[in-house]
Amino acid sequence: MRYFEALTRNSSIHVAWGPSEQHPSKMAANSSSTGSKPSNSAGGKPSGPSAEQVVATFQRMRQEQRGMASKSAELEMEINEHSLVIDTLREVDPTRKCFRLIGGVLVERTVKEVLPALETNKEQISKIIETINTQMQTKGRELTEYRERYNIRLMGEGEGEAQGQSAVSSSNSEGGGSKSGAGVLVS
Repeated sequence: MRYFEALTRNSSIHVAWGPSEQHPSKMAANSSSTGSKPSNSAGGKPSGPSAEQVVATFQRMRQEQRGMASKSAELEMEINEHSLVIDTLREVDPTRKCFRLIGGVLVERTVKEVLPALETNKEQISKIIETINTQMQTKGRELTEYRERYNIRLMGEGEGEAQGQSAVSSSNSEGGGSKSGAGVLVS
């Protein structure tokens, strides 16, 4: 089994392909020489995306999920700040002056004017967090399906399992056809 390694900013990705599959550089050469999609294999099956495309798509999906998690954490911090301010303002006189930053402009208001607006903002932020968390769960399911479809493994994940599989696949290739498709190892 041959290996392809692509280094990204934070991780190393390994793509393995068996003897029946075409090397990604040959697939790229075929597509550039014909000027169209990668050519079909001898079996008549349409070839899938190259290893580089699989890795790039997987990394993009992971980055999208990380962005959602980051935004969710940022909004959680805003909720905590809103809660702190709301709790503080509840203890003071409703006619007391307070200042609120609106669109980069500091405006003078009273506590009784600001408190309902802060509570409304907090509720809206909570709804946005729920929406982001739902989207993040959906993206996680998509990532899992993508990992299963292209046999993607993260570095350090099931290393003993991977060694056992490579020994089995090498013995299968000696005695006949290997059933395993392209595998991608991502760290």
